[in-house]
Amino acid sequence: MPHLLLFTATTGYQTRMFADTSRELGIPFTLATDRCDSLDDPWRGQSIAVKFHDPIGHLDELLRAHQRTPFTGVIALGDRTTLLASLFAERAGIPFHPPHACEAAGNKFLAKERFRAAGLPQPAYQRFPADAAPIDPPFPCVVKPLALSGSRGVIRANNAAELDAALHDLRKLLTAADLQRHRDNHRFLQCEEFLPGREFAIEGVVTNGQLRVFALFDKPDPLDGPYFEETIYVTPSREPQHVQDEILETVRRGVQALGLCHGPIHAEVRYNPRGTYLLEIAARPIGGYCARVLRFTGEVSLESVLVRHAAGEDIAGIARTPGASGVMMVPIPKAGIYRGVNGVQQAQAVTGITEVRLAAVPGQRLKTFPEASSYAGFLFAHAPKSEQVEAALREAHSHLRFEIATELETR
Repeated sequence: MPHLLLFTATTGYQTRMFADTSRELGIPFTLATDRCDSLDDPWRGQSIAVKFHDPIGHLDELLRAHQRTPFTGVIALGDRTTLLASLFAERAGIPFHPPHACEAAGNKFLAKERFRAAGLPQPAYQRFPADAAPIDPPFPCVVKPLALSGSRGVIRANNAAELDAALHDLRKLLTAADLQRHRDNHRFLQCEEFLPGREFAIEGVVTNGQLRVFALFDKPDPLDGPYFEETIYVTPSREPQHVQDEILETVRRGVQALGLCHGPIHAEVRYNPRGTYLLEIAARPIGGYCARVLRFTGEVSLESVLVRHAAGEDIAGIARTPGASGVMMVPIPKAGIYRGVNGVQQAQAVTGITEVRLAAVPGQRLKTFPEASSYAGFLFAHAPKSEQVEAALREAHSHLRFEIATELETR
C-alpha cells in the first residue's frame, strides 16, 4: 500500500490541502515538518520533527521512521524542503528529483551555471559576496538573493546610485528574523543583466525524466521593476504557437540541465526577440492558494494529481478542464496594519469570478515589495477565453478597497 512522506515548512493551507487530498484518496501520509512541534498540532502524531536548514542532521531520523513504516513516495512543498526530501528519497530508493538537481534548482547561481553549460541563452550574471558590490555591473541590472522565491528581494537598478540603494535594501531584508536560520544561503548575492520582455510561468510534473506540462501561464502585467511583484496568471497562453513551443522546449532543456527527473516543477521564463530565457525552475509545485487555478476533468485538483503521481499511479489520462482560468495575487497596496477590506461581494458578483479568497487577517502587519513574502488575497476566474478571465480579474480587483493603518496610527 502507498504511504507518502510529505515535506512541508508550514502547516498552512497548502499542507492541509495535500493532507486532505491524501485522506480522500485513502493514501496514508506522514508529515516531515519544522512546525509539527508546536502546541497546536492538528496532525495528531502524523508528523516527524525536522529542521530544513540542517538536512544531513535529520536524515537518519527519517530513515529510521522509514524502517518502521516504509514510505513509497515523497512530496516536497516549498523551496526549503526539497533538499532534505531528495536526500531521503535517494537513500530510501524512492523516485524523486536527485539531491544535486534540487540543490542547483534552489540556488540561482548554480542554476544559471547549469543552464549556461547546457547552451541555454543566459543574461550576463555574476555572484558576489553580500557585503561587497558587483564588478562592472551591466546597467540596467537586477540584484537578488540566491535562495529566496516569489521575487522577494529582487530589485532593478538603472545606475550606480540605484544599485547602492538596492544593495542597502537587500542587505536589510536578509537580516529579517525568518531568514536567520538560513543565513548561510545569503552569504552571496547575484547581479544579472536586466532582461526586457514578457514573463511566463510553467507548471508541470516530471516522470522518469519526461516533462508533462499542465499549463503555460501568461503574466499580462509588465514586470519591469524596480520590484517584480507578480499579479495575474492566465492560461491558456495567448502567444503565437511558435512562441509557446519555444518556451516549452526551453523549459524541457532546463529540466534536463538541472537533472530534475521525477516530481513537480514550477518554471519562470522571459521571452523577447532575442529568445527565451529561463529565470528559474523550482523542484516543487506552485505555491499555496495559487494551485486552485488549475482544475482537471471531474473537478480534480492539482493536489490530487500530484498525490497520485507520488503514490505511483499513472496520471497520463488526466486532462485539464476545458476553457481558460486565471488567478490574481492581490498586491498589498501599502505597508501597515491590516484592518479589513470592502467590496468583496461586488468582486464575487463579477461574471467569471469563481472565488475571492482573502489571505490577510485583521491586525496583521503587511509589508510591500521587495520585503513582502505574501499577498493580501487571491481572485480566481474561469471563462471560455483567456481575455475574459483577465478582464474579470481586473474588474473584481477594482471593487476591493483595503483598510490599512500606518503603524503610527495604531499606537
